[in-house]
Amino acid sequence: MKQKNKARIFYKFFTVSLFALLLVGFSGSPARAAGGGGEGFDAGDMILHHISDAHEWHFWDGAFGTLYLPVILYSQDRGLETFMSSNFYDDNHQLTTYNGYKLEHGHIARLDGGSVLDLSITKNVASMLLSALIMLIVFSSIASRYSKKAISAPRGLQSFLEPIILFVRDDIARPNIGHKYRRFMPFLLTLFFFIWINNLLGLLPGAANVTGNIAVTLVLAVIVFIITTVSGTKEYWGHIFNTPGVPWWLKTVLPIMPIVEFIGIFTKPFSLMVRLFANITAGHIIILSLFALIFIFQSVAVSPISVAFATFMYFLELFVALLQAYIFTLLAAMYFGGAVEEHHHEEHGKVHEEQVDKALI
Repeated sequence: MKQKNKARIFYKFFTVSLFALLLVGFSGSPARAAGGGGEGFDAGDMILHHISDAHEWHFWDGAFGTLYLPVILYSQDRGLETFMSSNFYDDNHQLTTYNGYKLEHGHIARLDGGSVLDLSITKNVASMLLSALIMLIVFSSIASRYSKKAISAPRGLQSFLEPIILFVRDDIARPNIGHKYRRFMPFLLTLFFFIWINNLLGLLPGAANVTGNIAVTLVLAVIVFIITTVSGTKEYWGHIFNTPGVPWWLKTVLPIMPIVEFIGIFTKPFSLMVRLFANITAGHIIILSLFALIFIFQSVAVSPISVAFATFMYFLELFVALLQAYIFTLLAAMYFGGAVEEHHHEEHGKVHEEQVDKALI
């Protein structure tokens, strides 16, 4: 009986704590004036506010609940200007103009209608810098330990990350790229952990939605596209413009196959961009929508159902965070493998790979 009571107490404490923790993210919503409900609550506005980028990082209401970020602007007639985003708000946290600029829907514009280039450190940029700092600290410490004690058993964080690193090498890079996989390993490891860490950070209340930003996924896809294009061999380009096994008239008279293959060069990174963006953004929208139901219906009966489904979605998103990092890295490795594949050197490649592995051992 005592164990059952303890289990019930733990379950209640876990539910209430999770509910309170997840609601922290709602405190920065434009609908907070409605007091968490009421006529002023706009679920769509609240969701867009949380998944979009901003010039400040809002955690909770209060004097110390907002982290204002640097604003960096450049225009030809005014030059380079820097100031903090707090200048756009008055003492009541209402939007105001500053130095001829105004903040509208997360974008900075000039009052005179002139053009301006926004190079500010936004919430997404700050979150990416944070993830980069985490990666530098973690992997620098692991690399330092390997250099000092290369043959000792891994301990601590090293023992947790080593199987993941070996998984990226043995199950992603090596099978899909072949014996030339080593040149792509630094990028693939960086790509995998960058996406995974930012996916996990994005699940924290008040965190930035980095991988749910189409600009971020676009840059990652463009980098993959550039590496694939630059690494392409004669066989790779020959397969695109002179596809083997295809009737000659489909390559000359009606050049359907070369056109399709050429378009595929761009559609592959495009699919990478959209897949990561859509999956991460959809997960955030679903979780926020479930909590918005509490304020829309203003009913205590709805709260347990919303919390239960949101909790399930949170655990599912933890899996999706890892899955999307794996899929993006796997497809990138497949594109690299197709670019450097040498059909007439397959056996030589296998022999060379075995010789390298024996030398390392």
